[in-house]
Amino acid sequence: MIVTVTLNPALHVGYQAKRVGLGQANEVSRVSYRAGGRGLAVARLLHTFGHEVVAAGLLGGASGEVIRAELAQAGVATQFTRIAGESRRLLEVADACDGPVTTFREPAPYITTEELGRLAADYLSLLADADAVVLCGSLPDGLPADTYGSLTSYAADAGVPVVLSAGGSALWHGASRGPVLVMPESAGNDLARLIDKGAGSVAVRSGPAVEVVTAQARWRASLVGTPRVGGQTAPGGGAGRGPAGAEGSGRDRDALVAGLVPGIALGWSWPDMLRHAVALAAAVATNGEVDLDAYEALVPEVTIEPCEERPKERTGE
Repeated sequence: MIVTVTLNPALHVGYQAKRVGLGQANEVSRVSYRAGGRGLAVARLLHTFGHEVVAAGLLGGASGEVIRAELAQAGVATQFTRIAGESRRLLEVADACDGPVTTFREPAPYITTEELGRLAADYLSLLADADAVVLCGSLPDGLPADTYGSLTSYAADAGVPVVLSAGGSALWHGASRGPVLVMPESAGNDLARLIDKGAGSVAVRSGPAVEVVTAQARWRASLVGTPRVGGQTAPGGGAGRGPAGAEGSGRDRDALVAGLVPGIALGWSWPDMLRHAVALAAAVATNGEVDLDAYEALVPEVTIEPCEERPKERTGE
């Protein structure tokens, strides 16, 4: 079983109107709801490929219940820790006439010390049956910066490998506790320093490619040429889907996490993990769904290049 932990999920509420006018009464023609949060996206993708997965983390209020129900409808098992506050909402207002989308983001709920303690207890109970843990996304108000570090230590003590994808101080606190794989949320991190800090390996996107660095080796994976998938150009072409696409950022990063964690849990080689992950990221559509036919076609198109050395740590840091 793979456990994904989302500490700051969001209910995405979509409003579509014929025309949106500021300071006016606007008629909404369609409303949609979608469970959002990086760990939840990873859980969906893992479920799509038939992996046993449990989505855990923090949920509260009416928004939390909608998130839980939406995941259940998608077939994703959940075991969240309840909080008193309301899980945040992200309102996306789309103008059907000229296309722009206006987004309103609610603040994260405040997490109390008592709620953090219950989260830790629930998390420890899940570790008993876990083959791997995925920790990713932002931290809500009230949680200390070393929260991911503590959760990583609990898993390490239980012999469960951790995949961590975060940013800022949460990334560095977590990396110091020995996660098997770290994926920074933003570019510019010193990969060698993350290894020296305690990470077993680091994976980053580098243009159309994905690079993995360990203490002993380094690999680079990319798609050959510019294969066409579903009428769009896959990575290598710089548009449409995948790591090089304009849609890039969070969705592709979540797909890479979801592509790498099964190999971490099952002991695959790095080349096999990278083929699966890069093809998966390239086959994810704008709505987050996976085109399985595209995935099958893209796996043999992924090239793996071993590199002789890992990057040396920058001096002066």
